[in-house]
Amino acid sequence: MRFYGLAVLAGVAGLVACAGGDKRTDDTAAVAVDTSTIVSAGGTTSPGTPVVTGTMAPITGTTHEVKMVGDAKGYRFEPANITVKQGDGVKWIMVSGGPHNVAFDPATIPPDVRPQLDANMGTDKMSELSGNMKINPGESITISFGNIKPGQYPYHCTPHLALGMKGVVTVR
Repeated sequence: MRFYGLAVLAGVAGLVACAGGDKRTDDTAAVAVDTSTIVSAGGTTSPGTPVVTGTMAPITGTTHEVKMVGDAKGYRFEPANITVKQGDGVKWIMVSGGPHNVAFDPATIPPDVRPQLDANMGTDKMSELSGNMKINPGESITISFGNIKPGQYPYHCTPHLALGMKGVVTVR
């Protein structure tokens, strides 16, 4: 009986989605922007001002590699914890068990670092401080740690966070 209820519900949802009526060519889309807490590239905040992101800093040092792995041993970054110098880059490479991504929790990143780290992720992002999903072996994302002040920056794989797929980049 439960299956029939789900089938009826899915059918009704399909009919509602298809019953859009006449299309108007003058429709415009509204975009909501949360301006309650704004962080500028300099790390200052001001209400009602658009977010100013930094400019991507180039990698001026070594590019380190971290593998994104999912197998019988679990989901993990290899190595999970890595120490880099300011100006180095980290290239996360999808190996197995995807999809994987690299994401920094904005709550754990100092407000004065967030805009620069976000900019250093380039355009290969789903959202602020969150890289796109890597599905196929060999796909990667490289993030510059140029203009990132020394400190520890925890990161994780969004789909596998509950399975403990996380690590820390320490910038010296």
